[in-house]
Amino acid sequence: MRKSRLSIILSTAAIALSVFLFTAACHKATSSLSNVDDNGGYASDNSKMEQNSNDVVAMADVAQATNSGSTLRTTETTATTLGGCATVTNDTISVPHVLTINFGTADCTCADGKNRRGEIIVTYTGRYKDSGSVHTITYSNYFVNDNQLSGKKTVTNMGTNSSGQVYYTVVVNDTLNLGAGNGQIVWAGNRTRTWLSGYSTTTRTDDSYLISGTTSLTRANGNTFTMNITTPLQVAYGCEWIEAGVMTVTGPGGGTRTLNYGSGNCDNEAQLTIGTHTYNITLR
Repeated sequence: MRKSRLSIILSTAAIALSVFLFTAACHKATSSLSNVDDNGGYASDNSKMEQNSNDVVAMADVAQATNSGSTLRTTETTATTLGGCATVTNDTISVPHVLTINFGTADCTCADGKNRRGEIIVTYTGRYKDSGSVHTITYSNYFVNDNQLSGKKTVTNMGTNSSGQVYYTVVVNDTLNLGAGNGQIVWAGNRTRTWLSGYSTTTRTDDSYLISGTTSLTRANGNTFTMNITTPLQVAYGCEWIEAGVMTVTGPGGGTRTLNYGSGNCDNEAQLTIGTHTYNITLR
């Protein structure tokens, strides 16, 4: 039976509408992040490495400042509270000096709620707060929440900047071996660590820092990214994630992404901009 001209027109319109809706749906699906690197991957890895690096330097600072030859503070109720997680030994006779923070062979839960074991070894020429002092940090079977940190970082006290803030340069080459056989993250580069708050107090709870510089990050999947900080990152004691700051990220596929960690809240949220599109991502 012959179709009327109107029926043909309506059928054609319906097909065109179906194609349009299908195309729009596909475009919407491909616009959302599905790539494991972009969708929080390197942002989360970088946050882990920044936090671990800052944490180790801060603990070494506290250990040297408060060490009585016995224990490192693991609670922060008062400035003089000493806990039982880490034994600190400080060899001030050998040159350079060697300070060892030993958490033991079994996990101990520290003041920030993280489980630690193993040793942090600090070779130094002077106190952290002495301008020009150099500290080299290495590790011996050191684990945080079953993730093993190895490698080396060199921290140099540069005195104060034009704003009167104490700052350090940090040359870092660290590897984080992830627990449960999940591979490793390799992180290397140069950082400037500026004391934002807490410098004048003896507790760690009010410590926060601004981090700038450039590093390379190799993820467990083998992909390597260059991370260049354009707005200093803010990290603080007791916060698991980077609180604020912006960096540009260049990956193996080329092109530059912009990663924004926010404006100062302690949360696991960040924004990733690729071209003209911005996505909300969750740090893991």
